[in-house]
Amino acid sequence: MTSTMHAPHTDHEHTHGEGCGHVAVPHGDHIDYVHDGHLHRAHGDHYDECEPSGHNPHDEHAHQHGEGCGHVAIPHGDHVDYIHDGHRHAAHDGHYDEH
Repeated sequence: MTSTMHAPHTDHEHTHGEGCGHVAVPHGDHIDYVHDGHLHRAHGDHYDECEPSGHNPHDEHAHQHGEGCGHVAIPHGDHVDYIHDGHRHAAHDGHYDEH
């Protein structure tokens, strides 16, 4: 998977953590927090937008995500990601991408 770019989220006064009120999503070696339709991750003394760079298709994904599929749905910009096997999937042109 292509790594995320360093994209600081400015003007972020809220501190994310257990009990902060935002959905926590395990993502590789860190935790993302769903906040205002996007995902943040702690990075030093600030938060970064946690967005993948490039196109990262998830091959051989037979499961169809949608309402009632049994996976957590995370609003993400103009679409919905689904937590599946410890990572996020998003529908894209007849397949799923890793997010």
